[in-house]
Amino acid sequence: MIVVATEAERKIAESRWKNERILVTGVGGLNVYKALCDVDRNEQIINFGYCGSNLLQIGSEVSVGDCRLYHPNVEYKEEAFNIGGETICLTSCDFVLKTEIKEPVVFDMELAFILAMGFRNVKSIKIVSDNLSLKQYEETTE
Repeated sequence: MIVVATEAERKIAESRWKNERILVTGVGGLNVYKALCDVDRNEQIINFGYCGSNLLQIGSEVSVGDCRLYHPNVEYKEEAFNIGGETICLTSCDFVLKTEIKEPVVFDMELAFILAMGFRNVKSIKIVSDNLSLKQYEETTE
């Protein structure tokens, strides 16, 4: 199953995965939970969609490896995940507009929540839509 957050992402996914089931969750953790709460945790999921990045070029496509929540103002112990790709994905509950992180990372609003729900067979492919700019995101995803 291909899991995307938005209709714009669904359209791209349909052109890439012709015969796969595509589920649009809506943006953010609560929408992810609501959309996936009854799905078998053994279901193979490809999380696909747009992301922001501090350093990666707009239009770059990455495969996610490490994933964890992004909350720059507080530290606490919580689970982090690795799903085998090369790029770090930080999941936030809000659109990230700035960061002090110096290494290339991507930011999304769904992946860590999908993983925290206990899905065991997840891959994630992200396309950089912006460099921490809501205006760039809107222009890229129109």
